[in-house]
Amino acid sequence: MEEQKPVKPAGAQDSNLMAALSYVWVLSIIMLILKKDDEFVKFHAKQGLILFLFSFVGVIPFIGWAVWIVVVIAMVFGFIKALSGERFKVPLVGDLAEKIHI
Repeated sequence: MEEQKPVKPAGAQDSNLMAALSYVWVLSIIMLILKKDDEFVKFHAKQGLILFLFSFVGVIPFIGWAVWIVVVIAMVFGFIKALSGERFKVPLVGDLAEKIHI
């Protein structure tokens, strides 16, 4: 007999996708506006917004490029965690994101 895994409700899968998309630069702002009542999406969108703002440091030669690479890695990691339904707090970024009250 096969073991059946619990099926997530359709709304949970949508929340995961919306939360993951909030790590794609400007989409974080759009998700904050569209999904302001979904705490999971809002949690990830705030982190995505901070990473989006940090990505502008990338225009500074050398140091900025290193920061930009770290930001992109954090965005990819956050995307994967959000898509899998995890509420992962990105180091440093998560603390700043908690200070955003929307």
